Amino acid sequence: MRIGHGYDVHKLVEGRKCIIGGVDIPHDRGLLGHSDADVLVHAIMDAVIGAMALGDIGHLFPDTDVEYKDADSMLLCKCVAEIMQDKEYAIGNIDATVIAQKPKLAPYIMTMRENIARVFDTNLDNVSIKATTEEKLGFTGAELGISAHAVCILIKK
Repeated sequence: MRIGHGYDVHKLVEGRKCIIGGVDIPHDRGLLGHSDADVLVHAIMDAVIGAMALGDIGHLFPDTDVEYKDADSMLLCKCVAEIMQDKEYAIGNIDATVIAQKPKLAPYIMTMRENIARVFDTNLDNVSIKATTEEKLGFTGAELGISAHAVCILIKK
């Protein structure tokens, strides 16, 4: 069994989509990044990559590489899932939290869970995603950005 932790943060800006957990969420601003800036998927990928001791997403998908400009993070996540499977690991569980004052994420959580479970070829009950605010404190509370934490357990097949 291996445990990994991931963290990611992206700034909210005008003119970008707000994609979280592979879901395009209606909002007046979106997340700034080299790829689609899916903060949740990036944190989950970092947790899985970390559990395998392979560094982080910046190592596998550098933001200096034009190939990843505006990349769909779910496709990058699929690459991480393939590496995980090649190394003969399976998801034991994933537990993630998105920190955002706005938009409200509750209506989208089930779809996010389904997206993550699908890409990692695991049961839905192995994927937990939660959302919280910071009661208007800090950069997320001031609606300057959105962050996410994730932990995972990988089990050797």
